[in-house]
Amino acid sequence: MHTNSVELVANGGWDGRILVYRNAPLVDTFVVITQRHVVVVDTLINPATAEQVWQGIRSYLTSARSLLVVNTHADYDHCWGNQFFAALGVPIIGRRASVPIFSQPESLDFWQRAQAAEPAIFADVTPTPPTLLFAEELTIDGGDLTLELFATPGHTPDHASIYIPQISTLLAGDAAELPYPAPGAACDLPAMRQSLARLAALDAQTVLYCHAPTDSGPQLLHDNIAYFDRLEAACRAALGRGVPANPPADADVIALVGLRYETAVPQTPPWQNVHPYYRTEGHAAQLRMMLASFGEEAADGNRT
Repeated sequence: MHTNSVELVANGGWDGRILVYRNAPLVDTFVVITQRHVVVVDTLINPATAEQVWQGIRSYLTSARSLLVVNTHADYDHCWGNQFFAALGVPIIGRRASVPIFSQPESLDFWQRAQAAEPAIFADVTPTPPTLLFAEELTIDGGDLTLELFATPGHTPDHASIYIPQISTLLAGDAAELPYPAPGAACDLPAMRQSLARLAALDAQTVLYCHAPTDSGPQLLHDNIAYFDRLEAACRAALGRGVPANPPADADVIALVGLRYETAVPQTPPWQNVHPYYRTEGHAAQLRMMLASFGEEAADGNRT
């Protein structure tokens, strides 16, 4: 499932000061080369993959540039390489909300299970939280480029994205994805949709994602928004027909709501070539969370 392979992705027309490194087929990570800093945005899945990124950028680390690391959030594929950079004394920037996640029982259980399942990949991992913390916003002044870090919760409570105004470039992290970002729970859906709207409102010319082709561009933000708008319309209609807000676990929720994946997303190859999970279990999970979200909304309205 996982590999230690890391490759530098060929530049597809974005500013040359941004490098994209890929741990295929899982995740992309980014490096921003500024006058004052080399900023690594996410550290991949383990020390071995993090070290490969470091080896690729060492030539940019002159006496005039310091190395910084930014975590978009505390999911394993974005931060389990932190310990490599921490051992070098590199500051790791992340949201304050990330720190508790590293010690949550669920996170520790996931880490232990990953080590047992794939020791060749995860045996050397020690989850390492960020060391420089911010709450909602933080600016890194790189001299020529400014990295504006800002909270975009929803996919996870601690998620942050990065906007670089001088080159109208957005690093969306997992706040937007192909085919859709996934909230942690129904209660996270409103925040996730608000984050998508905030990202789209930036009107960035270049948008790069951790889980989408590098040529997806800004349109993916709008397609993600449209996906959840279609889910909302279908789920509200289903609730109006008497579909329960919390269908039984064995229920075919896609049939109950009447919104197939193929109807909810654009009919273009990137969307139709995704892993089958996103068409079935993943799409069903999104529908369940949307039903629950509006079911709770209706219940709150009845109580008032």
